[in-house]
Amino acid sequence: MSTALLRRLSLASLVANVGLVVTGAAVRLTASGLGCPTWPKCTDSSYTTTRAMGVHGVIEFGNRLLGVALGLIALATFIAALRHKPRRRSLILLSLAAGLGIPGQGVIGGVTVLTDLNPWVVGLHFLLSMALISVTWALWQRTKEGDAPTRALVARPLRHLTALTALASAAVIVVGVIVTGSGPHAGDENARRNGLDPATISQVHADLVFLLIGLSVALWFALRAADAPAPAIRAAGVFVVVELAQGLVGFVQYFTHLPVVLVAAHMLGACLVWVATLNVLWRLRDRPTPPMPSQAASTPHPCTTTIPASIA
Repeated sequence: MSTALLRRLSLASLVANVGLVVTGAAVRLTASGLGCPTWPKCTDSSYTTTRAMGVHGVIEFGNRLLGVALGLIALATFIAALRHKPRRRSLILLSLAAGLGIPGQGVIGGVTVLTDLNPWVVGLHFLLSMALISVTWALWQRTKEGDAPTRALVARPLRHLTALTALASAAVIVVGVIVTGSGPHAGDENARRNGLDPATISQVHADLVFLLIGLSVALWFALRAADAPAPAIRAAGVFVVVELAQGLVGFVQYFTHLPVVLVAAHMLGACLVWVATLNVLWRLRDRPTPPMPSQAASTPHPCTTTIPASIA
């Protein structure tokens, strides 16, 4: 199995996991969370939606179908990793982790329905998606490099600053999930909320966003000052731009009372912020590619002296 095919499948898996977040947001924002009121069936007598369930049933069942498609992509990716020559343990393990996450998503989705859209379970559903985005991102990137030990490209203080920035990014996403569980758009008009004050938890979320932007801007300047590799500086710059765009959407949606289009855009933005975070972490290290055997054989040893034919 070719590396190019495995690379395309891993990218497809990454995109599909982001797509699952967006369609999950559509389910919640259209109040279709209980469009299929039971699980694993859609109704007590059918695995598929029925005409009587209307558009809400179609939307919820469509999200379930995307989960099935995601599982098929993950299975194809795992088979491609197994058949890749030479076989690489890292690719097999990452593709296996991505595949095992899909039934995990199905189970959590089922618990979400059976608990009438408990906001904490809904949040866990989203966070597992972010974990799967991390795994599929790593898999996609690992198809582009070898298995040599990683090599840091920047000094330790810069790596510490990057880790702190990534931690702030994760905190923003987690608190954002809690904000979602406290506000409207619960997925069903009768679904309960987490009981937290929306204004208070939104303020905490906004404070973390400001912290993240400050750290990421500082990281970009620090990388430039340290003459870090261009891909690292570029990744940090993209990170700042994505954050600012996401922050703008977040503030506009808050002050316009959470219109569904902006909330959906904000959900997509959360995925993009996390991917941009992973991209920065990845660009601060590399894996030197070892020379091919033919190249190694053609390179003269430094202690070897070639005797000219005229002298010999």
